[in-house]
Amino acid sequence: MLDLEKIRKDFPILNQEVNGFPLIYLDNAATSQKPQVVIDALTDYYKGYNSNVHRGAHTLADRATGKFEATRTAVKEFINASSTEEVILTKGTTEAINLVANTYGRQNIKEGDEVIISTMEHHSNIVPWQMICEEKGAKVKVMPINDDGEIIFEEFQKLITPKTKLISVVHVSNVLGTINEVEKIIEEAHKYNIPVLIDGAQSSPHFNVDVQKMDCDFYVFSSHKVYGPTGMGVLYGKKAILEEMPPFLGGGEMIKEVTFEKTTFNALPFKFEAGTPNIGDTIALKTALDYVNEIGKDNIAKHEEDLLEYCTAAFQGIKRLKIIGTAKKKVSVISFLIDGIHPFDLGMMLDAKGIAIRTGHHCAQPLMNRFGIDGTARASFAIYNTKEEIDQMVESIHKIIARF
Repeated sequence: MLDLEKIRKDFPILNQEVNGFPLIYLDNAATSQKPQVVIDALTDYYKGYNSNVHRGAHTLADRATGKFEATRTAVKEFINASSTEEVILTKGTTEAINLVANTYGRQNIKEGDEVIISTMEHHSNIVPWQMICEEKGAKVKVMPINDDGEIIFEEFQKLITPKTKLISVVHVSNVLGTINEVEKIIEEAHKYNIPVLIDGAQSSPHFNVDVQKMDCDFYVFSSHKVYGPTGMGVLYGKKAILEEMPPFLGGGEMIKEVTFEKTTFNALPFKFEAGTPNIGDTIALKTALDYVNEIGKDNIAKHEEDLLEYCTAAFQGIKRLKIIGTAKKKVSVISFLIDGIHPFDLGMMLDAKGIAIRTGHHCAQPLMNRFGIDGTARASFAIYNTKEEIDQMVESIHKIIARF
């Protein structure tokens, strides 16, 4: 059992009122709140040892570099990469996917080739592939899903051809909460030597991730989803693949030697980390991962599963409410519609009671088109949420329906 009272005290933002009501924050799929230790780690860097990394010979530079690289080691352990050389520090999931699209993709995708994604992808795992395929004269193919929001595996198998050069699929849907069977997808792809990228933005906060066991070729996630700062993320890639990929950006740090005639590039992982990085936020990410590890991913998963089950049962008791996404395996995300009430209106009325949910298409417009809707309301839960908060949301929804 988690000590929820203690955990909630770790997050200072929760100790406030919004519109005269205690804040109930249920928009964790968009971004999670930050514990005080993460905030302290960020301010400690700027107050105590602000310096550039990997370049200076003085004490502050040495300390900053040590802390910076400690985060890379922490990420390696968090996802069980085989070495720190496979951990590329980026601005977030979006940049990490674009890095792969513009390096591996540009190098390997030719005219007439194909990239496979799924119907439930976030725009950040659609648009980069569309851009590179349009540039190369290639094609994006889409795995269909059933009405429960699950990939139809047999239909996915039919999409694979000798022209398939890469498969990029979300681990967990930010809209439906569906946990995709990525191991099964990867195993099928590797029968044909097709590399697979896994978008882990929504899986990394909720349960244990083991990239070696999964055998994915790339895995990406964002700091701000896992209780860390914004503007910071991770690309994992198998070393052999990363070594063959060209650099993404040119500049300082990613070079070994520069002359006006020729530049030779740095070794992994620095080849992909041009310029001054987001040092403070990177250092604070380690603190966030340490915080998650201290609580325990298994404990977090159990707590969030309880919240999902509890809220699902409560929502099923509301006659005019329909849940969008009823997969057998889900994380603690529930998208829903209420007959006769626009999601935006619902969100505004809940906000008036201090309850923060997400409304809209959630950067997944093709998925909305699949279900024939414009958008949904979405409640998403984290380690600091409680059943009492769900009760207050449900009670408010009942009152809103009564008003209509």
